[in-house]
Amino acid sequence: MPSTRTSRARNRRTTRRLVPAVHRTPAVHRTPAARRTPAAAFAALLALTLLLLAVPPAAAVTATAAAVPAGAPAVTAGLNLEATFPAPAHGWAKVERYLDTTPGFTAEQYPPGGRGDQDGARLTYFGGVRQPFSGRFLLYSAAGWDTGGRATPVLLVHGANDNADRAWADPGESGSCGATGPAGCPSTGLAQYLAATGHRVFAIGFAHKHGDNLLQAQAVGDAVALIRARLGVPQVDVVAWSKGEVAARAYVSSVRPSWGRAYAGDVRRLVTLGGPNGGLDYVYAHGWAFSLATWPACGGTANAPSPHLYMTCYGTYTAQPCLGVLPAGGHDCYPGQRQLLARWDATYGVDGTAQDWWTTYYGGRGLYTSGQGIQAAIDAGSLIGPLQRAGVPAAVRTYLLAGGSADIPGLLNENRGPSDGIVFTRSALDTTGIATVAGTRLLDGLNHLELAWSPEAMSQVDAWLG
Repeated sequence: MPSTRTSRARNRRTTRRLVPAVHRTPAVHRTPAARRTPAAAFAALLALTLLLLAVPPAAAVTATAAAVPAGAPAVTAGLNLEATFPAPAHGWAKVERYLDTTPGFTAEQYPPGGRGDQDGARLTYFGGVRQPFSGRFLLYSAAGWDTGGRATPVLLVHGANDNADRAWADPGESGSCGATGPAGCPSTGLAQYLAATGHRVFAIGFAHKHGDNLLQAQAVGDAVALIRARLGVPQVDVVAWSKGEVAARAYVSSVRPSWGRAYAGDVRRLVTLGGPNGGLDYVYAHGWAFSLATWPACGGTANAPSPHLYMTCYGTYTAQPCLGVLPAGGHDCYPGQRQLLARWDATYGVDGTAQDWWTTYYGGRGLYTSGQGIQAAIDAGSLIGPLQRAGVPAAVRTYLLAGGSADIPGLLNENRGPSDGIVFTRSALDTTGIATVAGTRLLDGLNHLELAWSPEAMSQVDAWLG
């Protein structure tokens, strides 16, 4: 239930809704600068767990694909090696593209305008296909993958709107470190750090930047199977950041479609970095800014989901169904974001200063927007509840790392409660359903991005992996 302060704010909003929206233009649209400010903020970084980072063009990759000869056998059942890149960018030893031929994978929908398409080195790795089929994934091998002395290899799983290159090997790939604070971005990341300490390191790259976590969980299982087959080991350690935690946890918890790969007992340790273990409601709690940043009719271009189905831009009430969190009109471009949702309004309230805040979060039509609200989106397919009920097996020792610094420059940081700027600290450290919690740690000085590459965070991950 809303607080007294929230109720007073709602009454003020209710009074304002007596004025027809068609005769008004949102104040934030009155000047070009006002319109650009929220969009620019979200175009730089993650929205919800979204890293909106520009990356170098595909021409930056000089390696060429080594096609697999016709008739070559699959590495494991149902997995076909399609191409190998023996001299990839960002310090990797090699990158391979695989196709999982299991019936059930789909061609997921991509948001309009190319905002979610593959780019940079990944465009080359996916064979020049900007919108790859979701049964395809990339397997990165770090230097020392075949010589490291640690017994159990490591698989790194990246988050939303990101890629293995930027997440794990070159945090400054975007060409600008301003988004991550005054410390800037290092030129190497967790992949090189763990390799230097003797780990045999691999990383997965997903086809869809905001894809269905159940499909991506199958790819995680595929990658684990490939690593085991290559190295002849019984288990793999998995380190998952942000949205990647949900896909990794879905695999080890056997939360899967009927055709999906069942957990094979092949993960020794699971380490989560800023993972939304307890879910998040970031998009709905700050929905006005998200819609301004994403809605084309309002000048938005960010690759982020909107909580609204309709929005008034410059006096025109418009629909943009493939930008919504909820599927609408046969469109569903952000399934992976819907699966992260959980309500935090009872704990931290809702941002009552935002335009149409009540109807955005709880559903209905406000002055300039209309939507179904967060609960409808949760009911349409959040995975947080199912994952917590299924539980992480006791044999999988699980470690949770959280940040406590909501200071990501250029981003509307999550400030309703302690957070890393995107994920509430309580969510990142939520152990519900985890049978064996082997370690937790809060790094107060780190934001969501820094959890993947700061020296303190990397040292903690290395220690947990043992």
